[in-house]
Amino acid sequence: MVNGAVLGIWAEGRRTLAAHGVLSTATGVAVTPDSVFQIGSITKPWTATMIMQLVDEERLSLDATVADVLPGVRLGTPDVAAQVRIEHLLTHTSGVDGDIFADTGRGDECVRRYVDELADAAVGYPAGQAYSYCNSGFVLLGRIIEVLDGRVWDESLRRRLTGPLGLRRTVTLPEEAILHRAAVGHQLHPHEAEPRATWMLPRSLGPAGLITASAGDLLTFARLHLDGGVTEDRTRLLSEDAATSMREPRSEIPGAGSGPDAIGLGWQLSHWDGRRVAGHSGDTIGQSAFLRMDPASGVAVCLLTNAADARPAYQRLFAEVLAEHAGIVMPAEPEPAAIPAAEGARAADGGLGRHVGRYERTSRRFDVSLSDGRLRLLSTVTGSLAAVSGAEPEELDLLAADESGDNFLCRSHEAEPWTSVSFRALADGTPYLYASGRVTPRAG
Repeated sequence: MVNGAVLGIWAEGRRTLAAHGVLSTATGVAVTPDSVFQIGSITKPWTATMIMQLVDEERLSLDATVADVLPGVRLGTPDVAAQVRIEHLLTHTSGVDGDIFADTGRGDECVRRYVDELADAAVGYPAGQAYSYCNSGFVLLGRIIEVLDGRVWDESLRRRLTGPLGLRRTVTLPEEAILHRAAVGHQLHPHEAEPRATWMLPRSLGPAGLITASAGDLLTFARLHLDGGVTEDRTRLLSEDAATSMREPRSEIPGAGSGPDAIGLGWQLSHWDGRRVAGHSGDTIGQSAFLRMDPASGVAVCLLTNAADARPAYQRLFAEVLAEHAGIVMPAEPEPAAIPAAEGARAADGGLGRHVGRYERTSRRFDVSLSDGRLRLLSTVTGSLAAVSGAEPEELDLLAADESGDNFLCRSHEAEPWTSVSFRALADGTPYLYASGRVTPRAG
């Protein structure tokens, strides 16, 4: 259930905005086209764009390491600052645990303090080996912007992007958001009608996911990339080469259906109907957002919602919009294979039992068990994220996605789309579980 949303479309040189519902079920205030929503991790392409501006200015190189740019900063245990390059951070391939939601205060030093705490971050695998979604890597990129620009990330965002683009409804702080018609997040299923008591994530997560924006402003940002780095008035903010390179595949993303299959420099990439579509999605506390761009047709679509489970609405609306305006057929969402998981894995080496065990990373623990020939997954949010989200442990059945015995699907309730869960191994043979974009190594 989506209580409030704005759909934005840029196609054929025209912007269309459609509003639905209420900003909060507690107040009943209607959503309007200029309402602002948290866009969550769609913030990451904004941070990536500023990094590429610094590359354009020859003040930064994608090959530079964290140690090169931030001397004295320790990254992970063991310290991998001298091995992790800017490109690794942009492509989520650093190997550093990404789900660190430390609240380091509301002051202008919060990003620096967050980065200081990364000295204790877990390192799951050597840089460049695999894609694993990494929020902490983008906070680190935000700190690099701060150091090179000599100002806080928020101010660089204003000077480099929101100001030159003329964006009046794109903000980063709650005291700025309340000057607009701001959406409030709502509880997960089955309590969608209840507003969340917490409005936003800690400010320290800013460069990874703290932008609040209107659909119109988000489309303007998308157009900057569709138009090769120039604004509507032809002011160049990003070189055409940089804008293009951000949409080139750099690393594979496992998965099925309409999800991304590759990562560029900040942009997630999907191969739909023979076309390469760029975009990103974002989830915060009870809000979710979606942005997709088709460079071939020049079409951009966004959906901003105050619901935590808006994927069905995204799938339905984007399929219709992209078919009509871009001639693209979106892939169907994945479905379980027509065979029991036990049969699919019968011939596989070691059977399903090879996947049983505990898989753990910061903020998440998965316990995989085998019962009556079927795998079950107990998912537990841990650490600082547990305190912020209030999520309870959840037990899920894993249903076979194919006959390999390695690829599965699960979901919390029947109205929810299927989520893929895969079992793989790193180059050194360490088993890992891949779900929700993250590599989670087996701990026991």
